[in-house]
Amino acid sequence: MVSRLADVTPVIPADQLVAQMVPPSMFDDVSFDSYIPDPAQPSQAAAVKTCREFAETVSARRAPKKGLFGRRPKVVQGTGVYLDGGFGVGKTHLLTSIYHNCPEPKAFGTFVELTHVVGALGFNRAGEELSGHSVLCIDEFELDDPGDTMLVSRLLAELTTAGVSVAATSNTLPEQLGEGRFAAKDFMREIRKMSGIFDSIRVDGPDYRHRNLPPAPDPMTDEELAADAAAVPGATLDDFDELCQHLSTLHPSKYNRLVDGVTRVCLSGVKPLPDQSIALRLVVLADRLYDAGIPVRNSGDTLDAIFTEEMVAGGYRKKYLRATSRLLALSRFDKVGG
Repeated sequence: MVSRLADVTPVIPADQLVAQMVPPSMFDDVSFDSYIPDPAQPSQAAAVKTCREFAETVSARRAPKKGLFGRRPKVVQGTGVYLDGGFGVGKTHLLTSIYHNCPEPKAFGTFVELTHVVGALGFNRAGEELSGHSVLCIDEFELDDPGDTMLVSRLLAELTTAGVSVAATSNTLPEQLGEGRFAAKDFMREIRKMSGIFDSIRVDGPDYRHRNLPPAPDPMTDEELAADAAAVPGATLDDFDELCQHLSTLHPSKYNRLVDGVTRVCLSGVKPLPDQSIALRLVVLADRLYDAGIPVRNSGDTLDAIFTEEMVAGGYRKKYLRATSRLLALSRFDKVGG
């Protein structure tokens, strides 16, 4: 019998929420050396150099030091780097390379993941858990929710004071590639108390992830979908409505564990979502599926119909476009990881 995600209720101890903040497995082998700068985009080579120097600085700051007369050395405020650019130019590659080159303990997560950890642990506990880290890497720092942005800004202010360095990336839309510098200014304004420690780096280049994206594949019939799920060990088969209802009962910090060990996600009866709160939870699930490289199959409507035009035209446009792009990419995967 094929399993259902709707039957899984993960339990994650609080002390593991920060421990699971690591880069997606698809980035396990990336490095500064494996990033190949485009000769036509000088900013890419400059970004590699800056990020490498940043990681070296973080490592040097965390090297054991002795204070005068055996006293504990004074905490040095953390430093920061912000990578500004469009989709698909390699910002996550560089951010993950920073992570790999910094000493333990360290943490990596998207902006959304970080807000979920803070929400699950509470502000003070989250700060305590992260305060001893060498670096906190935040992918896709988002400015579409002022409350979340200010919450994380306050957290970063406390962490950098405690000596934690911070590396972050922007999530500038493809059509806003020429406006990346303004995204950087928005970021600096939101974290104005710390702007002096951040070195903002522009990473230019064509949008490889979203350019010429093929149309959504035709959905399967319910019978074809059930047969597909039954033929793949580790696959799950869920009614779309039932899964969305289940997601509403789980804290998003548990979605990573929800899909742990799953080899394919099959969704029957896919249709446009009427509720934005559920849509945002599905965005998080799409991110976790993409991080794990789990193929997606569906019946019902096409995957690019899940988020309505009204939703995409609103304040969470970036999230919905990213989720759609990732679901479409996963619909073409034959096995985990591609």
